[in-house]
Amino acid sequence: MPFARLSSATTPTCHLGLGLAAVGRPGYINLDRAEDLGEDRSPDTLRTRTHELLDAAYAQGVRYFDAARSYGRSEEFLADWLKARPDADDVVVGSKWGYTYTADWSTEADRHEVKDHTLATYERQRAETAELLGDRLDLYQIHSLTRDSPALTDRELHRRLAEAAAGGLTLGFSTSGPAQADTIRAALEITVDGAPLFRTVQSTYNALETSAGPALAEAHDAGLTVIVKEGMANGRLAPGHAPEVLRDIADETGLGPDAVALALILCRPWAGVVLSGAATVAQLGSNLHAAAVDLTDDQRTRLDTLAEAPHAYWTRRGELPWQ
Repeated sequence: MPFARLSSATTPTCHLGLGLAAVGRPGYINLDRAEDLGEDRSPDTLRTRTHELLDAAYAQGVRYFDAARSYGRSEEFLADWLKARPDADDVVVGSKWGYTYTADWSTEADRHEVKDHTLATYERQRAETAELLGDRLDLYQIHSLTRDSPALTDRELHRRLAEAAAGGLTLGFSTSGPAQADTIRAALEITVDGAPLFRTVQSTYNALETSAGPALAEAHDAGLTVIVKEGMANGRLAPGHAPEVLRDIADETGLGPDAVALALILCRPWAGVVLSGAATVAQLGSNLHAAAVDLTDDQRTRLDTLAEAPHAYWTRRGELPWQ
C-alpha cells in the first residue's frame, strides 16, 4: 500500500500533505482568496503557483499530494511537476473522481462543479486521470460520498473498482456533510468477494467540526489510512479569522493559529495524513509548523470547546462564496 512509504519516513512533516483544491482553479470557497491569489488567475499563473507550492512542500518533507478531477487543472499541474521532478519518486499521489468541473475557468459561474457517482462518470474520469497521471497515480477516491450516493449500493461500480484495485490502484473515498460518520460506517461495510473495497478515507475534521472523529477512529482500527481535509475550516481557523481561544493558544506556543489548528488534528491517534490547503508558500510554511506543536492536555481541552453542531457548521460552509 502506498501509504506505507509515509509510515517509514522520518521527516517531521511526513504526516502532512498538500491538497490542491485552492490552486487548481481560479474560484474556491476559502476565505481571503483575493488577498492570497490577486487578480491574475490565469492557468499559467496558477500552474506556476502550484509548482512553487509543490517544490516548497517536497523540500520540507511533505510526501502526499492530493488532487481531483473537479479541482480545475490540478491533475494537469501536478502531472507537469512530476514529469519535471523525476527525482520525486517517493511521493504518494492521490486524486478523486465523482465531480466534474463546470466553471470554465471563471469565478462567476452559476455552478462550479457537478456531482455524479455513476459508473459512467467513473469510467470517463478514470480515463481522464490516467491520461494525465498515468502510473504515478497511487490512490483514487470517490469524491464526497454522502449517504444518498449511488456509489454506496452500485454493485457493478464496486466490481469495476475492485478490478482497478487488483491492478495495483489503492481505492478510497472522501466524505462531506453533517452525516459524515454514517457515510463512513456504510462505506466500511462494502466488500467485493468478501474483501473490503476501500483502503483509505478522507474526511472533513477540524476544531469546529469534530463529528466524524469516532467513525474515523473505527476506520483506522479497520486498517484504513485516514486523510483529513479542511483542517483550517476553509480559512475560518486561519490568522485574521481564528476564534479567540485558538489565538490565545497560538500565542502560548509562539506559532500561528493555523499551525495549532492542524496540530490538534495531528495529535489524534487515527490521523494518518493531515492536508494543508495552502494557496501561498508562506501559508504552507506556517501550516507545516504544526509538526512542531506539542499541545498540552489543557490546551486540547480548551480547543475542544470550539466544536459546533454539525448542521450549523455545514450550513455556514454552504454559505461561503466562491471567489
